[in-house]
Amino acid sequence: MICENIGINASGHLTFSGLDSIDLAKKHGTPLYLLDEDRIRDRCRLYKNTMQECLGGDSRPLYAGKAACFKRMYEIMREEGLSVDLVSPGEIHTAMKAGYPMENAFFHGNNKTDGDIAYAIDCGVGCFVADGEQELDAANRIAGEKGVCQNMLLRLTPGIDPHTYDAVATGKVDSKFGSAIETGQAEAFLKHALSLPNLKVIGYHCHVGSQVFDEDGTVYQDAADIMLAFTKEMLDKYGVQPKYLNLGGGYGVRYTDRDPQIDIAANIRALAVFVKEKAESLGLVCPSVLLEPGRSIVADAGMTLYTAGTVKRIPGYKNYVSVDGGMTDNPRYALYGSKYTIYIANKATAEANFRCDVVGRCCESGDIIQPAVLLPEPERGDIIAVCTTGAYNYAMASNYNRIPRPPVVMLSQGNDYVAVRRETYDDLMKNDI
Repeated sequence: MICENIGINASGHLTFSGLDSIDLAKKHGTPLYLLDEDRIRDRCRLYKNTMQECLGGDSRPLYAGKAACFKRMYEIMREEGLSVDLVSPGEIHTAMKAGYPMENAFFHGNNKTDGDIAYAIDCGVGCFVADGEQELDAANRIAGEKGVCQNMLLRLTPGIDPHTYDAVATGKVDSKFGSAIETGQAEAFLKHALSLPNLKVIGYHCHVGSQVFDEDGTVYQDAADIMLAFTKEMLDKYGVQPKYLNLGGGYGVRYTDRDPQIDIAANIRALAVFVKEKAESLGLVCPSVLLEPGRSIVADAGMTLYTAGTVKRIPGYKNYVSVDGGMTDNPRYALYGSKYTIYIANKATAEANFRCDVVGRCCESGDIIQPAVLLPEPERGDIIAVCTTGAYNYAMASNYNRIPRPPVVMLSQGNDYVAVRRETYDDLMKNDI
């Protein structure tokens, strides 16, 4: 199986987090998002404990809420003691409603409006990750009006290409995010920030991209190398000793058996050795390191269940299996061509010899979950399980074609409970006048 929290029971049914997926589908209906809470908590502790052990100081993970954002998730992050990375007022509001301590929150975004900035300051967000000089000017003005001094990390682009899909590569010079070190804009960015009385620069931020595996090389070390060299240069020029160096997120997860298994703890340990040695070689006080895991905390903690509908055979061409969801609850294939592992949950022990495209119910030719999948011979009513859907599935879901979004059901210690209820048809019209 693609992940150790997936199995097959004596009934020949697929299990997830030890629970029978067919029973869950009967109880909650389909489409259905499942999230393994125990695995999420294990990943939180892996990051938190390894970073504290290897890096010390105030080094810590920030959960990237954009991967999966709803109230219960922020309650879990609060309980596990993780800081969070938020990218919109909506995410801030959700975390607030979960009782999350906002002093541990970092507010990202390349185009924060004046309203966004004011709301985040009013909510007591601990630190902004500033993306450009115009944001600095707005934040300085609004913070001054409110009589506060706002902590800032400056987002920089180190010019690293992590060899991931272009849509999720964010560390290159020509990214929409941050200020490039290579062009001299990063230095100008810092110099301007230091001139503003209502802002306090407490560190630097970069993010090289998503789905970074070991074979992509020492991409985090490469980023840290550039960022620490910049830190040394700015210390010598302006006397700035940052408290934090945020290296972003992006450790890869397995969507198919062709993806490698990554040892996150080993990668963090190797990064820690590099950062400490590099800082020492430059004569720097080693800053506390922040990482922003999102996908690698929640992705393989997720599974989506569907009910198969029409099975369409076109002799000499291809076969299609339609499900009762689609790009409304998982747009990632349509957006990125993302790969997935798919099973028929009620035929988990049957031979997979039927090649087909698994497609959704939307009136859209691009509504594809996964092409060219080998499954057991499918029938109407089968339960289709799509694995590794914990990240960027519920978070990116839509009501296209006026289709309600599925519920999110959490699995923990052999029990299941609803964290986000299924949308109703009335929910679709709640803002209509």
